[in-house]
Amino acid sequence: MELEALVRLIILLPLAGAVFCGIIGLFVPALRKQEALIGTVATALVAVPFVLTVYLFSTFDGQAQVATFYTWMAAGGLSLDFAYRIDQLSLIMMLIVTGVGTLIHIYSIGYMKGDRGYWKFFAYLNLFMFAMLNLVMGDNLVVLFLGWEGVGLCSYLLIGFWYEDIRNSIAANKAFIVNRIGDAAFLVAMFLLFRELGGLDFGTLLADPTAAMSQTNLNWAILLLFIGATGKSAQIPLFVWLPDAMAGPTPVSALIHAATMVTSGLYLLARLSPMVLGAPDIMLVIAIVASLTAIMAATIAITQNDIKKVLAYSTVSQLGYMFMAASVGAFFVAIFHVMTHAFFKACLFLGSGSVIHGMHGVEHQLQERGVIGGDTGKEPVGEATQPASEAYTPPFDAQDMRTMGGLAKYMPQTNITFFIATLAIAGIPPLAGFWSKDEILARAFEYGYNGNFFAYFVFAVGLVTALLTGFYMIRAYVLTFQGKERWPEADKVKPHESPATMTIPLWVLAALSVFGGFLGVAPIVTRMTGFQNWIHHYLGMPYGGPVAEPALMAHGPGYLMIEIVLIVVGALVAILSVLYGWRMYTRHGLAFDEKVRSATGGLYRLWEGRYFWDELYQKTIVKPLVDVGARGMALFDGAVIDGAVNGLARTTRAVGAGLRMLQTGVVQAYALAMVVGVVLLVALLIFI
Repeated sequence: MELEALVRLIILLPLAGAVFCGIIGLFVPALRKQEALIGTVATALVAVPFVLTVYLFSTFDGQAQVATFYTWMAAGGLSLDFAYRIDQLSLIMMLIVTGVGTLIHIYSIGYMKGDRGYWKFFAYLNLFMFAMLNLVMGDNLVVLFLGWEGVGLCSYLLIGFWYEDIRNSIAANKAFIVNRIGDAAFLVAMFLLFRELGGLDFGTLLADPTAAMSQTNLNWAILLLFIGATGKSAQIPLFVWLPDAMAGPTPVSALIHAATMVTSGLYLLARLSPMVLGAPDIMLVIAIVASLTAIMAATIAITQNDIKKVLAYSTVSQLGYMFMAASVGAFFVAIFHVMTHAFFKACLFLGSGSVIHGMHGVEHQLQERGVIGGDTGKEPVGEATQPASEAYTPPFDAQDMRTMGGLAKYMPQTNITFFIATLAIAGIPPLAGFWSKDEILARAFEYGYNGNFFAYFVFAVGLVTALLTGFYMIRAYVLTFQGKERWPEADKVKPHESPATMTIPLWVLAALSVFGGFLGVAPIVTRMTGFQNWIHHYLGMPYGGPVAEPALMAHGPGYLMIEIVLIVVGALVAILSVLYGWRMYTRHGLAFDEKVRSATGGLYRLWEGRYFWDELYQKTIVKPLVDVGARGMALFDGAVIDGAVNGLARTTRAVGAGLRMLQTGVVQAYALAMVVGVVLLVALLIFI
């Protein structure tokens, strides 16, 4: 099959699914109740593109190919085609998007069962897949930006999917508005690049940007693109939308906020890596922002009790890790961590959804027994059956880890897969997260060893973040699955394991979390065993790939010992943090949170308050703008806007009143008017 036909199918099949589920569902109400049909069609129209992508991947000969369909717009010196690029980087991203997307679609069939918006949910998911594929396959920045905005729209629709709850609508609006700030910077960067280079296709942009642009303009272009990336990929200062985005259904969190959309910024920097390497001053900015984001989000995650909020701040922290890799020129490692993160974080999010699914069953049973109210389930839960040290007395919440505990015996499959993914994200060898995290730390140290001393700061922050990651993730696991049950009447009310449509994707993702890291083993392992670092050779520009990397000096034999020390230190940090967290939380349970609180004092309050970013923005940006709108613009709104509207209404009313005077109801008057009109018409014909 020709490349153009394959690309058409990969791009358009998810769009066809969105049309089938959404448009037809809108006009044919009977279709909305056919959940089996909707779920099957929507999933198949993502699974088929995955199979086609596997075929493209397996037959790829190493030479980038462009499928051009038609000219989208042409004006003056601007000519933009709807063209899609197939190379090593786009193929890796396509496999992640369609592969993980297929698993999440399968999971959603069971998770969303019985929801009255079932048809809309799958329409939005398919539309998101269409937009995301445009983003990673586009051959120019404008097609990429079309997908960039498309995933933003779908994110808004999916975060606010349960819009009846005002909190969900607020979270969706927040995500949409914050992302527009970054998108504005992206647009300005495109204007600048077009002015300087005369085109926006990647062939033009990457031909020789450092020679064609002044250093100042190149710095500005990369800085603006990075600002755009901070919006989609949740970095300081535009990260505040992502934790609130957990208001959407859990499959949305897994698809958009773990595996695909939030990695768009990393993909953008990797795609333009030759340009980024030409702006070392901006790489320093990226390093500072990414490092602060990683450690800030990790400290916040320690204090969270909502299981999805823990994973949300973990995602922000891991995205910081990825940008730390980009800041030291290790773009292929950033993409490697994108891939491994997609495996274990999607498994964790879907696992949390399975837990929430089971805890909602507990909630419904408690409502039936009259222990909690039936309207919202948020009333006080009464006296629990556990010892006072383990009982949780605030209102029942199916997502709050303080109402869980002991779920391993009731949900064994969810327990095992969640535990595997927890160890993977913590960086326990030889799971996937260990290899990608170790590679980031090793590349940061190596970049500093080559004279870029800020990279040592990146390395140090990376170690501390890895330590915190192991601690807060094992805390989440133990509080959820180990210890005694903390919900009321736990001796009578039991949760249940999720259906196969939800657990099968968990097992697949858990397996990938175990074995996926072997695609990018550490350089020391490569030299000692001969086992090739596949992803480096596949993506790296020195080996024919599209991802550039900095020129570093050759190391002497003594550097081998440094590499051994680095990999051992990275492994020990992960293992010790997990063991410490396991020991403390299995021994003390919830009481250990209080020990951490008392030990850290004001820092804990700062972390618990999420560094008060939202309050800062509310006071310095949101409230002043609202006040200006309410007071400063009130006069203009009343006098000009309302005046114009009201004036038009009064004018229309006056004209109508005048015309009514002509409608006398006297037939003779109408006849006279007709005669006068005929006379005037004849006169005009004679004298003009």
